[in-house]
Amino acid sequence: MQGERDSPFPSTSDKGLDVLVLGAGVVGITTAYSLARRGFSVTIVDHETGPAQGASFANGAQLSYAYTDALAQPSLLRKMPFLFAGFDPAFRVRLSPDPEFFRWGLAFLKNCTQAQFDSNTLATLRLGLESHAAMANLRERHPFDFAHTTPGKMHIFRDEGSLDHARTVTRIKRTAGVEQDILSPAQAMAIEPALHDAGPIAGALWTPDDEVGDPYRFCKGLLTVLVKRYGVKTVFRFSAKGIRKQRDEIIVFDGEDNELSASNVVVCLGAQAPRFLAPLGIRAPIMAMKGYSFTAPPGKYAPTVSITDSARKIVYCRLGNTIRVAGLAELNNRDPAPDPARLRHLIDQARAAMPYAVDYTAIGSGWAGLRPMTPNSQPIIAQAGQRIFLNVGHGMLGWTLAAGSAERVSALVEQSVGQPAQIRKTS
Repeated sequence: MQGERDSPFPSTSDKGLDVLVLGAGVVGITTAYSLARRGFSVTIVDHETGPAQGASFANGAQLSYAYTDALAQPSLLRKMPFLFAGFDPAFRVRLSPDPEFFRWGLAFLKNCTQAQFDSNTLATLRLGLESHAAMANLRERHPFDFAHTTPGKMHIFRDEGSLDHARTVTRIKRTAGVEQDILSPAQAMAIEPALHDAGPIAGALWTPDDEVGDPYRFCKGLLTVLVKRYGVKTVFRFSAKGIRKQRDEIIVFDGEDNELSASNVVVCLGAQAPRFLAPLGIRAPIMAMKGYSFTAPPGKYAPTVSITDSARKIVYCRLGNTIRVAGLAELNNRDPAPDPARLRHLIDQARAAMPYAVDYTAIGSGWAGLRPMTPNSQPIIAQAGQRIFLNVGHGMLGWTLAAGSAERVSALVEQSVGQPAQIRKTS
């Protein structure tokens, strides 16, 4: 179904592959789609057995096009000692003597000014709006089910200080044409009655146009479209270890004497990108940010809109007949395996915040994934060398920014080859 060849790897004598896309998460799959629409021959490469097995598998599922607030901000500076001491159970920092960790940290601190926060937030917001349009276009061209709905998104705030900060950010985003509403507790509960059981809140930020969708089902559905309608090929179970250039080709090799060749390569490897690119002399300032989620049936007072509890850093998202709950952040934790104690903490915090939102007696297995964070919270979309392109570093907004990022990097590839490709028309 996924277009694999009889042999697990194409031979190096196979010619005519315009682009290898490394990574089959939401960023890689949407990048392949954007390139294929432009007329490029595309092969998707991933070390797993199928698409969306990493950070895209069971993330928070919110398509938060208007919520692009940069992580680095002045208020976080005051909390640094608290965070480093491990007093915030929702946000942990794993200290390391690794020079890359210190370089990333220094760059992050430089982005904690108000001017940088405003600039980074607006830059990512522009990409979010592009992504919103690109996803709408994709859904119109190729309707398939991935539990997509537009329920709106509500951030609830437990104290007046956090609510005042939300007001300030809302004014910043208004300069880009984005309207968000600050709601009183009564107004928020009128829109989402489930908040009556969420404890006291100071108010809420309401974004009615934000969407949700299952990223795993999206990747599987779009991959079927790519294979059947665009002739995209896939090579799974290929652990790419490096790249070398050979005449007018890019050679991607694994550790077992297998090779793939193409005219160009787009790296969409998320948190794995820095180690993959380092031997090429390409530095990608990305730090892994581990997050958790669980999925369960709705409780007796399940929310219909997407809810983010800002104090606890937990999201509740309805996906069809289930509720996805996601949260926690562990900077510089590269172990993708779920820690049972941390998963239990997420469940306990979710139950304390909204005790009837989820059927907590019917939780399936939990999940953890590594989100690729840059110091300025903006993804790296660039040409990094001759025939080498990057689409990495989307942080906690990979699902949200994927479609727009794909359009940007595909435009770079198109410009590089010097020939405008023909957009394919498909029903």
